[in-house]
Amino acid sequence: MSNTLPLTELFASSKGATYQCDTTNRIIIQFGEARVSLRISDFLTFKKRVDSVDIHTMIFNTDDAYDVEIIDAPRTGHLFVLSLCDLIALRDLLAGTRFVLDLNTLLNERIYSSVVY
Repeated sequence: MSNTLPLTELFASSKGATYQCDTTNRIIIQFGEARVSLRISDFLTFKKRVDSVDIHTMIFNTDDAYDVEIIDAPRTGHLFVLSLCDLIALRDLLAGTRFVLDLNTLLNERIYSSVVY
């Protein structure tokens, strides 16, 4: 991934940030040491995977198998190994990013639909 591409920050938290690259039409997720670039459809798939993890089970199950969750980022080959706290932080980052994307879409629709005669 080139560092010379113009990136627009979409959302940031204490654990990471997301950026939009209009040149490649991708969302870049910087979370901890991980940095992955996803197409919009792959971002939405990844968000669904993260959201589908049963946090309640992770909290209340004492078995070691529930201490971490491993989630792959589509078409990147990257695996996120997430503790409960990391999972919650990643959900927050992705939810904030999705909100900003939806807000930008709504604003563009409203602005450009009012300009057309």
